[in-house]
Amino acid sequence: MFKLSRAPQFLETLTDVVGVYWTPPQNAVVVCADEKSRIQAWDRTQPGLPLKPGRCGTFTHDYKRHGTTTLFAALQMVEGRVIAACYPRHRHQKFLRFLRRLDDEFPEAMELHLILGNSGTHGHERLRGWLTRHPRFVLHFIPTGSSWLNLVERWFEELTQKAVRRGTFHSVADLEQAIAQFMDAWNADPTPFIWTAKVETILEKLARCRRRLEQLQLALSSRPLRRPGCTKPKARRLAQIYE
Repeated sequence: MFKLSRAPQFLETLTDVVGVYWTPPQNAVVVCADEKSRIQAWDRTQPGLPLKPGRCGTFTHDYKRHGTTTLFAALQMVEGRVIAACYPRHRHQKFLRFLRRLDDEFPEAMELHLILGNSGTHGHERLRGWLTRHPRFVLHFIPTGSSWLNLVERWFEELTQKAVRRGTFHSVADLEQAIAQFMDAWNADPTPFIWTAKVETILEKLARCRRRLEQLQLALSSRPLRRPGCTKPKARRLAQIYE
């Protein structure tokens, strides 16, 4: 999956975040923080069959949902250690509470450089006021539509694949317990994620992608009836075009 960012200052923010990854500030801690919202507590209708030689593990496609939870997580870039907390809702009050926890986790003499997304939760007025009173927090916002720039998203993928996607949870409490167990196991032997892509390499890939998309749009503009993903009958498509 991919998405081209339309942020007006894409190059500036990209260079800032990648620069922090490649050259972390001295006497400071770099933390990648974000929220994984609406994690669903799925209760499968039947138990899944385990993995064995010659057969993949299975789980039913139907389920009963018992609710959702929102996970606030912060990945310490150098050590790979994760600080996380589950909250019932995705609100600025919860994110502010999570920032207070980060403030207590690290020594006061050190700056905290946070890699964050452009969520509305991160720009609330109360949050900006709190950050003004705590100048050791330095924020680095990734461009809009570029969550792949935040290393904590890589840890979210580990969590999803190994603890959530194939799990069966009878309640939200069971889901949060599974998340906490995975986090404890991860922090017992943390594995840091190493950023290797340079700004020039990223820009080259995005330029190739943009050229390819422009070619597709030009080709589709000459065949308006053949739209990818359209499942409506030809008569309905004709009616919509000529309305």
